[in-house]
Amino acid sequence: MQSTATGPVAREIIERLTSALGPTSLALEDQSHHHVGHSGHDPRGESHFALTIVSPQFEGLGRVQRQRRVYAALGELMRERIHALTIKALAPGEN
Repeated sequence: MQSTATGPVAREIIERLTSALGPTSLALEDQSHHHVGHSGHDPRGESHFALTIVSPQFEGLGRVQRQRRVYAALGELMRERIHALTIKALAPGEN
């Protein structure tokens, strides 16, 4: 698993997704620095992320169902700390 995001929110995201979805691969990038001065920017940082996650739990699910599983795993972080999350959710063998 790889991540260019290392702050406390990123660590919490990774921990929750790992626990709930058992990914074989997870890459999380903090893109908050691209959004300074824009709506939703949090001066504390860590508000905009890009996620690529591969999990066997996504087998047979459509894109929206996969995203719902990610949102469910993140819970209140989506309401309280994450303003934007780009999600690429794949089953093993997909690219």
